[in-house]
Amino acid sequence: MELIDTHVHLESVADLEGAIRRAAKAGVIAIIAVGSDYESNMWILRESQKYGTRNLKIYPALGLHPWGLDVSRVDETIELIEKNIDSIVALGEVGLDYWYKEARKSVEVKEMQKKAFWRILNLARGNNKPLSIHSRGAWMDCVNMVIEAGVKKAIFHWFSGPLEALKKLLDHGHYISATPAATYSKEHRKVIELTPLENIVLETDTPVVYMGETVEPAHIIKALNAVAELKGERVEKVAEKTTETARKIFGIG
Repeated sequence: MELIDTHVHLESVADLEGAIRRAAKAGVIAIIAVGSDYESNMWILRESQKYGTRNLKIYPALGLHPWGLDVSRVDETIELIEKNIDSIVALGEVGLDYWYKEARKSVEVKEMQKKAFWRILNLARGNNKPLSIHSRGAWMDCVNMVIEAGVKKAIFHWFSGPLEALKKLLDHGHYISATPAATYSKEHRKVIELTPLENIVLETDTPVVYMGETVEPAHIIKALNAVAELKGERVEKVAEKTTETARKIFGIG
């Protein structure tokens, strides 16, 4: 089986060489390395592809995470993304988070997130780049903004939002990613059950912690098995279809 991990924070992985080796052994042939801020984007541009191997390619995506925009180098980060737009396969991780502690307290923080996200959406549309979207607590706003901006391809990363938001994003041809949380999260499992297989890709969100376990790209097998169980499909078919979809979204061979 050939698998693609569509959302990994490589710069935060402790044993990166070992993680890449184990991922390749598990069948991972490609990783989308997502950025969150100026520093992680610079790491991706300078370092990420050094860790690719003959059997596993690493593809760069640059982003601006909605957390901490009040202290982030927002203008500088967006300028960096724009300067390197032709060298990346996607914009991510980007989006909104209304459950972020500062956003809960302040309308101004939510507006700051929206303003930054609009700038990213305009970059994506103008350069025909897909998006990897963080939408926690802001699911419908994210969906509506993507549609209004005219972005053609967006993955709603680790989506666990309301079903009306899911229906709307699917009606407009967008995608969701399945993570290892699909083994236990009621909301995430329901989303996967209701999403056509052709609109699903796999990811780990490495090195996030699921149920006390810090994951790495090799753990994409957990997401794969969960999707196969929920869809009542063979693991091999889910692997083939999700990999085909990821190739199409990111334009990778």
